[in-house]
Amino acid sequence: MRRPVQEMSLSFLDVICCGFGGIILLLMITKISLPLDVIEQVDDLSELVAEKEQILEEILDETIELEEVLDTSEADLAKLIPELDSLEKRLDELIEEYDSISELSAAKAKIHNDLLIARQSLTDEMARLLGTGFKRNNNTIGGITVDSEYIIFVIDTSGSMQLGAWAEVVAKVEEVLNVYPRVKGIQIMNDMGDYMFTNTRHQWIDDTPALRERIVNRLRGWKIYSNSSPVEGIETAISHFYDPDKLISIYVFGDDFQGRSVEDVVDRIDAVNVADENNNRRVRIHTVGFPVYFDAGYTATGVYMFTLLMKELSYRNNGTFVGLSRIRR
Repeated sequence: MRRPVQEMSLSFLDVICCGFGGIILLLMITKISLPLDVIEQVDDLSELVAEKEQILEEILDETIELEEVLDTSEADLAKLIPELDSLEKRLDELIEEYDSISELSAAKAKIHNDLLIARQSLTDEMARLLGTGFKRNNNTIGGITVDSEYIIFVIDTSGSMQLGAWAEVVAKVEEVLNVYPRVKGIQIMNDMGDYMFTNTRHQWIDDTPALRERIVNRLRGWKIYSNSSPVEGIETAISHFYDPDKLISIYVFGDDFQGRSVEDVVDRIDAVNVADENNNRRVRIHTVGFPVYFDAGYTATGVYMFTLLMKELSYRNNGTFVGLSRIRR
C-alpha cells in the first residue's frame, strides 16, 4: 500500500526563495560595485601618469638648460685656451727680460755715472772731412767715428724726453753737427720714423748753414707722438736711405725703451742692416742716452732695456754708445 506523498511545507519554500533571492542580490551588488572600483583605479592611474609626465617634462627642461650651459662653457673654454697660451708666452718673455735686466744690474752704477767712450782711430775719410789738424772743442760725444758723409738723426720725442731733456737734446744735435763741418746729406726724424720736414721723405737734404739753423730752430718746438721705441725710426732710416756707395751714420737719441724684447729688436735691425763678408754693416748706428729718469731720482725698467738694446745695436752696427752722466740745466 503506497504511502501518501507529503506536500512541501510553506516554510521550506520560503527558505528556498530566500536563498535564491540572496544569491541574486549578491550578484547584483557585485556587478554594481565592480565597475566603480575599476573606474577609481583608472582615475588613480591617470593622475599618476599625468604626474609622471609632468616630472618627465621638468627633467627634459632641465636637460635642455644643462646642455645650453655645457655649450656655453665649451665656447668659453675655447676662448680661454688661446688667452692662456698667450699668457704663458708672455710669461716666458718676461722671464727672459728679467734675466737680461739681472745681467745689466751689475753695471748699473757705471751706466749711471760714467760716460762710455769707444775710442776709434781716425780714418782717411775722417781726415778728409775734418782736416788732419782738427781738434774738438769738447769731448761730450768723444769716441764717435765721424767718417760718414751722410747723417740721420733718430730722436725720441716722447713726453719724458720733452719734459726732462729737450734743451740738452737740442744742444747735442748742435754738437754733432759741429763735429761734421760739412756733409753731403742730412735727414732728421723721430723714433717712429716720422720726418721733421715731411716734404723731404726719402730724400737727402743738402747741408747748408741755413739748413742747420732751421733744424735747430724747428727742433726746439718739435712735438710729435712717440712710443719710446727707436725700432721704427732705425728701420725707416736704413730702408729709405741705404746706399752701398754712401757712408751713412744714424744718431739715435733716447732715454728708455718700452718694447718687450731686446732680442727681437736686434734681430729686426740685423735683417735690414745686413753685414757683408767682413762684418761691415750698411750703416753705422751711434747712440746718445739721456739719463732723464736718473736725474729725476728714480729708475725704470725701460732705462735699462734702452741701455742694453742700444749698446748691443751700436756694437753690432759699427757704432758707439754714449751714455750721458747728467743733463745740464
